[in-house]
Amino acid sequence: MTHKRLLIVAHAPSPNTRRLRDALLEGARDPEVDAVEVTLRNPFEAGPADVLAAQAIILATTENLGYMSGALKDFFDRIYYPCLEETQGLPYALCIRAGHDGTGTRRGVETIVTGLRWRAITEPLICRGDFDAEFVPRCREFGLLMAAGLEAGIY
Repeated sequence: MTHKRLLIVAHAPSPNTRRLRDALLEGARDPEVDAVEVTLRNPFEAGPADVLAAQAIILATTENLGYMSGALKDFFDRIYYPCLEETQGLPYALCIRAGHDGTGTRRGVETIVTGLRWRAITEPLICRGDFDAEFVPRCREFGLLMAAGLEAGIY
């Protein structure tokens, strides 16, 4: 069986955002999904080779001053041109940990992925407001959704 590759690029600067990142990873690595290889990278480690090797990507970021994290923006700055022609149609999903409403963060990411011509597979998961333990199972389910859909060939 050929394994597909799912890349998770997650900025997780705090204990709570690391819990969400870990839940995304746990869901994506669910034992029921055995034909998907999952790679986790922080945005400073991830590069064009990681994106080019992936058949789908989950982007996870905090909301910083109404925008994506500087770490995720740095990732996009480094991968944009090397991946522009090679990754058109790449399925992606976006997870935002937003202290406010997340709309500026969403808009910023969507502007860049529109330029890359990546394809959203679902509405972004936006964990808004004060940290809530219910964010964790939602992130786990989000990771599982992406991995299971990739394995099934839905996207």
